[in-house]
Amino acid sequence: MQVSIHESWETKLSSEFKKDYFSKLIRFVKSEYAQHTCYPEAKNIFAAFDYAPFDTTKVVIIGQDPYHGPGQANGLCFSVHDDIPHPPSLKNIFKEITTDMGVAYPKSGNLERWAEQGVLLLNATLSVRAHEAGSHQKKGWEQFTDSVIHKLSTDRDGLIFLLWGGFAKKKIKLININKHHVLTTGHPSPLSANRGYWFGNKHFSKTNQLLLQRNLKPIVW
Repeated sequence: MQVSIHESWETKLSSEFKKDYFSKLIRFVKSEYAQHTCYPEAKNIFAAFDYAPFDTTKVVIIGQDPYHGPGQANGLCFSVHDDIPHPPSLKNIFKEITTDMGVAYPKSGNLERWAEQGVLLLNATLSVRAHEAGSHQKKGWEQFTDSVIHKLSTDRDGLIFLLWGGFAKKKIKLININKHHVLTTGHPSPLSANRGYWFGNKHFSKTNQLLLQRNLKPIVW
């Protein structure tokens, strides 16, 4: 499998691509895609990086695993293709946005529109076998995406990291909180949201306020 990633990221991550773990990871992913149905499509595995180049990323949202149902995953965390029903977590994200920002609930669950504005929608694991949640975890993806977060923390300033839920919150150890903004809340999944850990976090308006303070264009959520 040929790693095709935006040139800005290829430059920053070139040393990572040469490491032994990454070679083993790519061999594993190539084998999985050859023998099983996997998501997202191979061409979209690194889509998050293509939509949000290294130097223009302003906001980072960290997910855990791609959706494992047919037609859902498109390479961006929490995002689905156009005309695909919105998964429960995405519904709750949109509900919070409508309350926080006073905007209409969107028809499309495709978050490419966010990514194009500088929101890196990064899953910790970038691939999954169909109908088998977590099947590509602990194969090397987490080491790779941790290096992505660390590289952003080291080489950029004033980024906004949105850490939703226990898994994402653990990534704070990779982030220099003295030079970046970190907003944390519960996960948008129904289990967490219905227990009062998601709704009312106002992360979307808070993010835009922080961007405006840096004279950056706010995100059209």
